[in-house]
Amino acid sequence: MCRSIKTLRPPVLPEEATEDDIRAAALQYVRKVSGFRAPAAHNREVFERAVEEIAEATARLLDGLEVRGAHPGTVRTQVQDLRSDGG
Repeated sequence: MCRSIKTLRPPVLPEEATEDDIRAAALQYVRKVSGFRAPAAHNREVFERAVEEIAEATARLLDGLEVRGAHPGTVRTQVQDLRSDGG
C-alpha cells in the first residue's frame, strides 16, 4: 500500500472526503502501479485517463459504503455533490 494514500471514509477521515482527496488518492495509486511519478508525453493521455477512472471508481465506492457509527449521509452527500458538479 502506498503510504501517501489515506483512508477517505469516516470515522478515519475526520472531515468528508473532497474531490481533491479522491483525485490525490487516485493519482498516488496510478503512480505506484505505473512506477512513474509523472508520465512521459507519449503516456500522458493513458495516465490521466487512469487517474480519472480510478477517481470515479473511488467516488462510487465511497457512495456505496455504509459506515456504522458515522453520521448518516456523510459519505454519500459529498460524493453526490461531486457528481452533480461533473466530478
